[in-house]
Amino acid sequence: VGHILAGHSETYGHRNPYTSKPMHIETLKEKPMDSYNLALYVATYADATSARADFETLKGAEGDDLEVVAAVVMSRDADGKVDILEEGNEEAAGGAVIGGGIGFVVGLFAPPLLAATAIGAGIGGLLGHLSMKHEKKELGADLEEYFPPDSSAVVVIVDDKYLDRVGAALDKADKNISKAIDADDADQLEKAISKSATDVSDAIEG
Repeated sequence: VGHILAGHSETYGHRNPYTSKPMHIETLKEKPMDSYNLALYVATYADATSARADFETLKGAEGDDLEVVAAVVMSRDADGKVDILEEGNEEAAGGAVIGGGIGFVVGLFAPPLLAATAIGAGIGGLLGHLSMKHEKKELGADLEEYFPPDSSAVVVIVDDKYLDRVGAALDKADKNISKAIDADDADQLEKAISKSATDVSDAIEG
């Protein structure tokens, strides 16, 4: 798996996002971003095993009455290094897809983590805006409280009408928080990440 290390640019998925297809949010029904009332849901765990188990439960729960936009499982070691353990970009029960886009999830959860990557470097202006909102607690979640060293987390982007279902699936969590996401922030981030990933990929392949 890849990792995010503060101050360094690292690949942050278990596939290289720069040489594969551009990273972008994948929704189940390809609805425009502003048709959702998006919310961030963060579930915190003392160990990665419980986080992975709950993530599998979440994937299994997806269907007509639970539509997840994007989700990742993350861990943070004692030194603060962040690993992406799993991303939700594979088929779940009934053929439903939990959306991909690690950068999209990380950017809405903790913009400074995304800023340390090559993709983040390509969207510095927008990330500066999102980071300021994060510092003012208007976006994302407090890392030290909900993703401290020696912990794991499942981070989910979902329409807020499904928050109860997400909470029921992630029932092994030690603590959790949900926060509304500004639709304009989400739309700008999704578009910027897609463009930045394409630019990086083109530079590598060129």
